[in-house]
Amino acid sequence: MIARVRAGEAEAYAQLVRAHTGVALRAAVAFGAGADAEDVVQSAFLKAYQSLGRFREGAAFRPWLLRIVVNETRNTVRSAGRARAVAGREAILRGADPAIPESADPAVAALAEERRTLLTAALDELSEDHRRVVTYRYLLEMDEAETAQALGWPRGTVKSRLNRALKKLEKKLGTATDGQEAKRRGTGGGEGHE
Repeated sequence: MIARVRAGEAEAYAQLVRAHTGVALRAAVAFGAGADAEDVVQSAFLKAYQSLGRFREGAAFRPWLLRIVVNETRNTVRSAGRARAVAGREAILRGADPAIPESADPAVAALAEERRTLLTAALDELSEDHRRVVTYRYLLEMDEAETAQALGWPRGTVKSRLNRALKKLEKKLGTATDGQEAKRRGTGGGEGHE
């Protein structure tokens, strides 16, 4: 496909754009582009097109493109300010949820929203490298090799950072959910009031 684009076939690049727009938008949102996600993705596709001469023959396109998307997102977040980006990302993630069917249990919906909020907060507390590796691997559903390529890290580094990040998330989420459960039971954080 890249060879066809390099040969001047415009429809070939349009096919690449159509095939990768969804994952590019998810990446932009996950890394904080917020309401600017579509602009970030459009800019990333333009930069990718302009950089096709530097694209390594035989490499996978998706990790290469997502690396450009993440860099564009970083530039956007820096210029817009981190606080606005986090609020925008949270709003978009909530807005992307389907409407709750009338038959759904409101308690189940509230619990799911609470868990999503806790996960978003826990991800925001991770270091940049840990947040990036978790996002690529799980939120963007990339395999280990694609994650390594997108981040420009050896596979061993991906494995070790992912392992550390998951342990930190588990600790943060375990502590947060224990506190929430204590509040829900009315025990005030485990003081034993019953």
